[in-house]
Amino acid sequence: MIELTLDEVARATGGRLVAEADPLTTISGESQTDSREVRPGQIFFARRGEETDGHLFAGKAVEAGAALLVVERELDEPVPQIVVADATDALGALATEVVRRVRDRGELTIVGITGSNGKTTTKNFVAVMAERLGPTVASAKSFNNEVGGPLTMLRVDGATRTLVAEMGASAEGEIARLTAMAPPHIGVVLSVGLAHAGEFGGIETTFRTKSEMVRELPEGAVAVLNRDDPRVAQMADLTRARVRWFGLHPEADVRASDVDSSAEGTRFTLHTTLASGEAASQPVHFRVLGEHHVMNALAAAAVGLELGLPLADVVETLEAATLAAPGRMQVLGGRDGITIVNDAYNASPDSMSAALRTLAQIRKPDGRSVAVLGAMSELGEYSIEEHIRIGLQAVRLRISELVVVGKEARHLHISAINEGSWDGESVFFETQDEAYDYLERTLRPGDTVLVKSSNSAGLQRLGDRLGEAHA
Repeated sequence: MIELTLDEVARATGGRLVAEADPLTTISGESQTDSREVRPGQIFFARRGEETDGHLFAGKAVEAGAALLVVERELDEPVPQIVVADATDALGALATEVVRRVRDRGELTIVGITGSNGKTTTKNFVAVMAERLGPTVASAKSFNNEVGGPLTMLRVDGATRTLVAEMGASAEGEIARLTAMAPPHIGVVLSVGLAHAGEFGGIETTFRTKSEMVRELPEGAVAVLNRDDPRVAQMADLTRARVRWFGLHPEADVRASDVDSSAEGTRFTLHTTLASGEAASQPVHFRVLGEHHVMNALAAAAVGLELGLPLADVVETLEAATLAAPGRMQVLGGRDGITIVNDAYNASPDSMSAALRTLAQIRKPDGRSVAVLGAMSELGEYSIEEHIRIGLQAVRLRISELVVVGKEARHLHISAINEGSWDGESVFFETQDEAYDYLERTLRPGDTVLVKSSNSAGLQRLGDRLGEAHA
């Protein structure tokens, strides 16, 4: 974070500095909302969450070295405190001020990334590209909400040249709030799908929410939009920004052709038009598993080119990537030719469908395809229908065996066993341990195993266990 006085922090957050604190004391440490993450010199925001109250952990933050507490009530702690009406709002307000100050210097480019799927993967690719141009701040993990977004933004300092921010939402207005904190120069929309549809209340509300970013982009900005997604394509009519298309569609400005997916990744030819107006093409061996990640790669390529990177550097970055992120199409195992693909960091109907198609594509000729699937969360009224649809897809892709884990995913199992034309089999277990024991007894040399679920289902640990057992 840039250096600010306590008085400047108080004014930015609309708070009151307690009388004992010197308003001219400066602070430049990062901000935290988790006392376990606090390091010496940092700011601790005592948020009230759904399950606990950050004020209860302020003492732990002070013990860890917090130099400033932002609180909603004055505490008996021996460090400066700023009392605010709402600590979460104060966090966002401070992020807004820090980004504004750095942005006004004219050397910071902000890239905002939203969409129902692929935000973290695309953010990771863009961040590596941006690092080639100078110091870059990017969202850690999947920090993309009203807390994670500003925590990322507050890491910006005077040396930062690019801020790459995921912008997620579970309700209307949340992406607009994040874009107001850090107005993007380049705004990326990847997809509009059923992820979080239960929270949004339907696909049309999801569309309105995901379009909030592009609606706010000014004329001088760039909207990087997925030409293959009909709902995203509609957003071109909602923005004043210049539109840059990506996708497989022949009208896309950055597109892929000759896509060939295998267990070694995906090969394709990248086509674009250079700033000079010259058409350019280059073959890419993209080693991240899963054909669906090609769209994320194309989105990142479009951003990299807009940032000013040569096409060769963009391709070099994509070819150097071997993993989208931990728990996302992560290849583990290998002993006896058993391959474990751990993709259980998160799941939506679209990503679950794509992962199953990948499993069918990379199955070894002499081995089986085994899908270990858990629940897809936050689907609301669509949950039963979408779990049934995924069960049918597993059958129609001729997946050799389906292992369903957790009662929330039971409709997946029922859907599969009700499909009489299937020669495979589906088994159901309520717990991960039961599923693990079964798989350890039944896996055969040459099998390819996909582990996929929403993060809340917790199957990432199961995928890791299987990977370790067959390393």
